[in-house]
Amino acid sequence: MRWVERDGVRWLEADLPGATAVFSTRSAGSVKESHAPLAAALGFFPDQVAIARQVHGADLITHQLLLRCSFSLNNKEKAQRKLETPEADGHVLRAPGIAGMVFVADCLPISLAGPDGVAILHCGWRGLAAGIVARGAEAVDATHAAIGPGIGPCCYEVGDEVLDAFAGLGDGITAGHMLDLPEVARRLLDQAGVEHEQVESAGLCTSCEEELFFSHRRDAGRTGRQAGLVWLEGEAA
Repeated sequence: MRWVERDGVRWLEADLPGATAVFSTRSAGSVKESHAPLAAALGFFPDQVAIARQVHGADLITHQLLLRCSFSLNNKEKAQRKLETPEADGHVLRAPGIAGMVFVADCLPISLAGPDGVAILHCGWRGLAAGIVARGAEAVDATHAAIGPGIGPCCYEVGDEVLDAFAGLGDGITAGHMLDLPEVARRLLDQAGVEHEQVESAGLCTSCEEELFFSHRRDAGRTGRQAGLVWLEGEAA
């Protein structure tokens, strides 16, 4: 991954086959409040970015076509679209011209790419335990993945319920009650057919890197959100 900065917005960027993945920092502000500054820095209109109401599950939304751009919507249409935002914790993209985005503040943003498209997943422990990685990988026949910044094993103390959810993954994902969430994701990606050498990881802890990232755990829930995004390269139809 590499650091990129434009218009005062800084992010991590990863190359995937035919696609680009981006993991933002708090320099874009809280993207849950407004993703317009980040979208503009990346060259998108806000309504070219697909979002959803995240519920820590494993449901995905598949997008086949380009979204209508913001300049084509009046205020009433924009308000209605906000009300109609569906619940999901990931996006599958089949065409260029649209980016999928998830909100994160300790959970892992994971992007996937394969011959059937790209996906971006919001991966907290509940979503991982519910099988969101396998669903995302199957949806795009994933061959490559990029794991963005999330809470690290240095800061993620969990209870027995969480430890039990991943007991089948073997040794090396816990130290006492400290869970290595990125390693959990790597092992689930491997089970889903994404080879270890084709998985890139940011290796940054959102709780430790206070100047870079929002953190739900560090800030006791009173915090903003950064983003994980992915899109297919090429011209929109």
